[in-house]
Amino acid sequence: MNPCHPGEILRESVSASGWTVTEFAKQMGVARNTASRLLNCRSGISPAVALALERIGWSEADYWLRMQLNYYLAAARRKLAAAPART
Repeated sequence: MNPCHPGEILRESVSASGWTVTEFAKQMGVARNTASRLLNCRSGISPAVALALERIGWSEADYWLRMQLNYYLAAARRKLAAAPART
């Protein structure tokens, strides 16, 4: 399984809403660079960001944290599978 980064889902949602990154950041109550890093999959969803998404009505915080955890877990599994076997 290769789940997408939650930022990809958020980027699509922001685009569908017609918001700019600046508007999204303002709605979330975060700095613009924080929103930009998230939407460009350069940072993950923290509990604070998950709660902000919940506050603006974009699903529940648990959903976003589970999605982020699944992404991290899949990345760790890929890294482990690519590592040479120890003898």
